[in-house]
Amino acid sequence: MDHDTKHEIRAADPGSTGTWASIRETLKVGIQALLIALVVRTLLFQPFNIPSGSLVPTLLIGDYLFVSKYSYGYSKYSLPLSEYIPMKSDGRVWAAEPKRGDIAVFKLPKDNATDYIKRVIGLPGDKIQVVDGVLNINGKPVKRERIADYETIDPYGQAAKVPQYLETLPNGIVHRVIERDGDNGFWDKTELYTVPPNHYFMMGDNRDNSTDSRDLANVGYVPFENFVGRAEMIFFSIDEGTPAWQIWNWPAKVRWNRIFNTIH
Repeated sequence: MDHDTKHEIRAADPGSTGTWASIRETLKVGIQALLIALVVRTLLFQPFNIPSGSLVPTLLIGDYLFVSKYSYGYSKYSLPLSEYIPMKSDGRVWAAEPKRGDIAVFKLPKDNATDYIKRVIGLPGDKIQVVDGVLNINGKPVKRERIADYETIDPYGQAAKVPQYLETLPNGIVHRVIERDGDNGFWDKTELYTVPPNHYFMMGDNRDNSTDSRDLANVGYVPFENFVGRAEMIFFSIDEGTPAWQIWNWPAKVRWNRIFNTIH
C-alpha cells in the first residue's frame, strides 16, 4: 500500500509542476505584452477618440485614430499620466517642429492635463486674425473656395446644411472648413493675435463650434512642449451616440468608409 501511495504522489508531482510552469509562462507572456504595449503607446503610437465636433468635417465624433508620438519628439507630456509625474518640463528631445496644417493632439495649457486636438494654423511669430469669417495670416487673407454645403444636424436635432469651404494655407495645405453661423459667428471677427516664440496657434475646422487659440482665456497659445503627437490615421469610426463596445450595432453603425483613412 505504501509503495502504491508513493507512486501516486510521484505521479502527481509532474502534473502539478507542469501546471505552475504553465501559469508562470502565461504571466510572463502577459507582462511582456503589457510592456510592449506601454513602449508602443509611449514612443510610437497612441490611440485617441474624438468626443466633440470641433474638427468637423475632417474628424467626426466617434472617430478613433492613431497619433504618432515621435513626430514632434518627446517631452514630459509624451508620457502616460504626465499630470501626475512630479518633474519639471524641460522642453523636448529629438524635437521636430509642427508644420502648418498638421492636426495635432496637445495638453491644454490651462491645466497641462486635458487632451485637445486641433489644426496648427499659426507658427511662432505669426500674426493671426479672423476678419468676417476669413482667416488672415501675417496680414494676408487665406484663400478659401466655396464648395457644396455640408450636411449636418443643428442644435435642435434637425437636418441642416451649412456653408463649406476649401481653405488653402500659405504652405499649400488644402483642407475643408465649415461655417455653421456663416461669417457672422462669435469668432468670425477677432483681435489680432501675435504668436509668441516657441508657441503655436491652433484652430478647429468647425470654425463656429471650436474652443481653440482664439479663446485666450481657455486655450490660447500652445507651448511646443505641450504637444503630444500628430494625428495620422482613423482606425475605427462609429456613429455618434453609439458606444464602440456595442459590437451588435457595428454592421449598421460603423462608418466603414472612414476606417484606415489618413488624416490631413
